[in-house]
Amino acid sequence: MTGTELGKTVQEPVDQREQLDYHALNAMLNLYNDAGEIQFDKDREAANQYFLQHVNQNTVYFHDLEEKVKYLVDNEYYDPEVLDQYEFSFVKSLFKQAYAKKFRFQSFLGAYKYYTSYTLKTFDGRRYLERFEDRVCMVALGLAAGDTELASNLVDEIMDGRFQPATPTFLNIGKKQRGEPVSCFLLRIEDNMESIGRSINSALQLSKRGGGVALLLSNVREAGAPIKHIENQSSGVIPVMKLLEDAFSYANQLGARQGAGAVYLSAHHPDILRFLDTKRENADEKIRIKTLSLGVVIPDITFELAKRNDDMYLFSPYDVERVYGKPFADVSITEHYEEMVEDPRIRKSKINARAFFQTLAEIQFESGYPYIMFEDTVNKANPIEGRITHSNLCSEILQVSTPSEFNADLSYKQIGDDISCNLGSMNIAKAMDSEDFSKTIETAIRGLTAVADQTSIDSVPSVRQGNDNSHAIGLGQMNLHGFLGREHIHYGSEEALDFTNAYFATVMYEALKASNKIAQERGEKFHNFENSQYATGEFFDRYDPAEFAPKTERIRQIIGNSSIQVPTAQDWQQLKDDVQAHGLYNRNLQAIPPTGSISYINNSTSSIHPIASKIEIRKEGKIGRVYYPAPYMTNDNLEYYEDAYEIGYEKIIDTYAVATKYVDQGLSLTLFFKDTATTRDINRAQIYAWRKGIKTIYYIRLRQTALTGTEVEGCVSCML
Repeated sequence: MTGTELGKTVQEPVDQREQLDYHALNAMLNLYNDAGEIQFDKDREAANQYFLQHVNQNTVYFHDLEEKVKYLVDNEYYDPEVLDQYEFSFVKSLFKQAYAKKFRFQSFLGAYKYYTSYTLKTFDGRRYLERFEDRVCMVALGLAAGDTELASNLVDEIMDGRFQPATPTFLNIGKKQRGEPVSCFLLRIEDNMESIGRSINSALQLSKRGGGVALLLSNVREAGAPIKHIENQSSGVIPVMKLLEDAFSYANQLGARQGAGAVYLSAHHPDILRFLDTKRENADEKIRIKTLSLGVVIPDITFELAKRNDDMYLFSPYDVERVYGKPFADVSITEHYEEMVEDPRIRKSKINARAFFQTLAEIQFESGYPYIMFEDTVNKANPIEGRITHSNLCSEILQVSTPSEFNADLSYKQIGDDISCNLGSMNIAKAMDSEDFSKTIETAIRGLTAVADQTSIDSVPSVRQGNDNSHAIGLGQMNLHGFLGREHIHYGSEEALDFTNAYFATVMYEALKASNKIAQERGEKFHNFENSQYATGEFFDRYDPAEFAPKTERIRQIIGNSSIQVPTAQDWQQLKDDVQAHGLYNRNLQAIPPTGSISYINNSTSSIHPIASKIEIRKEGKIGRVYYPAPYMTNDNLEYYEDAYEIGYEKIIDTYAVATKYVDQGLSLTLFFKDTATTRDINRAQIYAWRKGIKTIYYIRLRQTALTGTEVEGCVSCML
């Protein structure tokens, strides 16, 4: 089959026999029909043919559910402890409930992704042992842990597409041979060899369990710093990065998920320019970092110095810790900048602030890295006692961590709190169709809470303790653009921002209400709740409930026709009273990841950013190019599916800024630029994002990347 790319005419007729091949049918999405229309029906045919030609022929069949379950337990495919929590009669009824939904994948890529990445296969990998319904039931049974009502609710929410657990949860729960259901982890490295060594070991342990790991390097002393008073002894952060990169390439989850890591460094660390240079295309192999992701932590003062065209000072972490009595990352650079500059006890060097931002943009232009965390914006919004020092592989996890101390034998002198990411996402379009929006959110919160409750990473005690203390989760969102397109609303328009505001305000309210309900049921709050802004009521006082309600007639109509109940002033006051009286079970509740594979199987646009293309082109293993149409797009509503490059970074940032007000953690924000963009444009976008109150920036993407069908390597922990 030959032809041109989408938007041009077909050069040769398609042979009828090729229509029977699912790959060829899917490829017809890239060709207009005789009427000049996109052939959406061919993709649905491709999904059907995929089952007929491949899935059905490679599936192991059983006479009934009892025979199937017995076989899968006896042969160590299913975990018997999950099933032993229930009467088999209930298990049977739950599977019947799932199959009664008559589920069908809405795209070929959705079906393909599920069967290549999620479903249970025979140990040789050649045959399938589960349908989508089976995987959903096992995940529901595992998360519900004997609670039949929750199991039934989870089946409804997942099968109907309103809630989708993140890849590690959906992939692993219920299986005997599995990794952890957690998406990613965040670790601190302190300025001593014990912490560095222990962190590398922890990265190996976490990576083999399938989680991506982000590590804080800001506290590690710079190259040339003294060790035991002997000058010029420290090698700085680059060798630590090299060790970590090798560790991640070695450890993976039974070959199912490649190890992945990220490192974050303060913009005011003396190694910052060398750190950025590791991603240059022409970097020396001795320092070049190929697979490790980079993130930079930027405080407000850096922008102020650039605005004044001043130099910015870089401070020795070793000296700062000696002077302030706490690690460099736990000291506010903005607050203490001038006194640190004047303090002779702190070694310092300087670079031009504008030159720093120019270098930052150059590296992003070349590689898409580094991620950016706006340190002061993040910590001003943080309602929890303590300081947020870095983020994760996808830049949406923002939680307080505390340092660990080690003895000479690497045992813990004091266990600090590190972070695990327990994620899952709502499909905004399907959630808006829910008959009971409040129940949908509560079920999702309970499902994610189960992931936190059931996770115990004993090999990394700081992660285990952090999880046990916080019960932190990250309820995400996806399919914003799909929903807006379905409703004939332009992304970034006044109506779109109005909807985003009302929707995210309501999700915040319902998530807090659900966590408060769990706290009341269990008589348990997250650790140190009493010192949070939830306990004092300050968190609730930030908001004027009058701002929650939609302002435009169109959005009032859409909200009014749904089951969503935007909280009133009375609702908000009642929630405040309940939380102050009974607490919250989860220290953190929301985080918006860059959903990838789960978006495809859920037929959603990724996260809350616009589509990158009307017909996305992906390279998928042996099959090659696969075409994915934007969800809910038809030949009648194409005008509402402008891609992110055409929409421009301002409207994307405006949308994220609205949502950010109601999300206690971060939102994975990718910025898209046309191929005419310059580093100056990237700098403008960074400044615009900072001024609008954005917390983090994930990738920078340029138009030519999308046109070639190639992808910058995504966050393999949260995105896939």
